[in-house]
Amino acid sequence: MIAPLQPPPGHEFPASVPPDWATVEMLGHYAYCARRFHLMDVEGPESPPSLGQGLHLADEELGLTGHLELISPEPVGGHAIPVLHKPGPAPQNGTGTYLPERVQLMALGLLLRRNGYTCDHGFVLYAADRTRIRVDFDTALEARTRKIIRMVRAGRGQNRLPAPLDDSPKCWGCSLSGICLPDETRRLWDEPAPGEGSAGPEPRRFFPAREPGIPFYVQEQGARVVRNGQRLIVTKGGAILGESRLRDLSQLVLFGNVQLSPPALHLLLERGKPVVHFSTGGWFFGLSQGNGVESAQVRAAQYAAAASKETCGRFAAGLLWAKVLNQRALLQRNGTAEAAEGMSRLLRDMDPSAPCPPQGLGPWEEQAAILYYGAFASMLTAGDWPGFDFARRHLRPAPDPVSALLGLACALLVKECAVALWSEGLDPWWGLHHRPRQGRPALALDFMEPFRPLLADSVVLTAVNSGLVKASGFAQTSTGCALKPAARKALIRIWEQRLDQLSTHPEFGYRSSWRTTLRLQARLLARFLQGDITTLPWPLAR
Repeated sequence: MIAPLQPPPGHEFPASVPPDWATVEMLGHYAYCARRFHLMDVEGPESPPSLGQGLHLADEELGLTGHLELISPEPVGGHAIPVLHKPGPAPQNGTGTYLPERVQLMALGLLLRRNGYTCDHGFVLYAADRTRIRVDFDTALEARTRKIIRMVRAGRGQNRLPAPLDDSPKCWGCSLSGICLPDETRRLWDEPAPGEGSAGPEPRRFFPAREPGIPFYVQEQGARVVRNGQRLIVTKGGAILGESRLRDLSQLVLFGNVQLSPPALHLLLERGKPVVHFSTGGWFFGLSQGNGVESAQVRAAQYAAAASKETCGRFAAGLLWAKVLNQRALLQRNGTAEAAEGMSRLLRDMDPSAPCPPQGLGPWEEQAAILYYGAFASMLTAGDWPGFDFARRHLRPAPDPVSALLGLACALLVKECAVALWSEGLDPWWGLHHRPRQGRPALALDFMEPFRPLLADSVVLTAVNSGLVKASGFAQTSTGCALKPAARKALIRIWEQRLDQLSTHPEFGYRSSWRTTLRLQARLLARFLQGDITTLPWPLAR
């Protein structure tokens, strides 16, 4: 029978777990995988100790806290038997129980002993098949558990991620494998093996090829977004213009004069769905994001890297190298051989692994821009329309339709990059290549550079060359050129189709959507800044 035993007289359970203590749950995470423990209990959000029903014990000498439900067939003499509840079925591999469960039970036994109870065994109760398996507390298990307690207490103060497991079947059952990236990390560590190409065997992919949700865009001026249960409803003048279920939505994107009700905003922030703000014309203002994505360790590593000229130079060189390679690939695909050859000569003078030259990267970047945008008009094959004359890239205000299209496409890309970086705990406003400035998402601008030819520029070429956006879709004013609502909707539709398109990752070999690739690259950037990987590969056009 389950007996709600009382703690010994004078026992006090701490209101919060001291920073150098362990919990029984942490021991289970560490016994499964040290890297999982770090991701959950060091980088993850702090969880207050559970104070529900049951027995809550703590011991200063062990530096351990735990929550117990106890079975005591002989409730006399201070004898207690801890029971560990698991929702799944019992193991079918013949080992009886898993190591993390045995370690957690032994830790509960140690807490009971330290608090005046006699305890020599415990039970794991598997709820799915109602199986109860006994675990004896022998000296070997006790020694292993005490060692894990010491390692967990030491690991809580470490900033460096432990090494991932090597081709372990545990990764398939781990809910954090898509965040951990065990195979990708080891691939970027290991030397090439004979017969395995440049970087060893192809990694296993532990995350879906496409993100589960899609952005929900609201562009109707004067519209209002309200909450109805687990749905967002767009209304204007009493009419419903559209709606989206929350589970189908990855982010809410608002253009211009669109209102968002407080209940809808609170629901989005609570569920970790960012709200992205644009001007009516497509200028990226910023985003609203709830709690739960900030990581002190990742942010500290980012700011330390930004303060290192060597790290910033190496990062910027790799960034520019990937951008020029992708620009050349786009030129080659669209038959502009002369400009592509000029960029090939430029690439031969660049070395992404060398220290930043004394003159900086500016001359290379400027020369690449002259070659690339000087040939951009030759890739526009939709006819000799005066509305699509394009001689060079202009910033805001855009003087011509192509510049306006490129401006909106780049703003959409900045938005996606900022969301991806924020979701990995990085600060989109503190860059390593672009100088941080008030209101400018410098790291997002860094991050987008290699993706501009692959995503933003290719989307503009598709919009023009397919005829989906025509010269009549723009309004020319004394201050510049802007997209009309229909043209903006058409470009956003092409943009979303492009981000949903599957592509083969050149480094890891598996296929994923471009939106998933952006998220993966943000995760790799966080690992690079933390020192978990020493090289940061960027997706390159094939």
